[in-house]
Amino acid sequence: MLYEHFELLETIGLDLLFAAIFFFIGMAIKDVLKEGNVPPFGRRIVWLVLFLGCAGFITKGVIQFFWEGAGIG
Repeated sequence: MLYEHFELLETIGLDLLFAAIFFFIGMAIKDVLKEGNVPPFGRRIVWLVLFLGCAGFITKGVIQFFWEGAGIG
């Protein structure tokens, strides 16, 4: 395999790792909120913060993809 393929596999693997970490964080937060009897407003705030973190990560990846395609980064 060429070096470019290793770099692509590394990038895909890292993205999948981050997706798995976000999933496990979400499952842990769900369990803590359930066991802690958190009111609905607090649950919404917690999920909003988690969603914004995921959205920021995805946005960073999209921006990086377009910048690298345009030769900026």
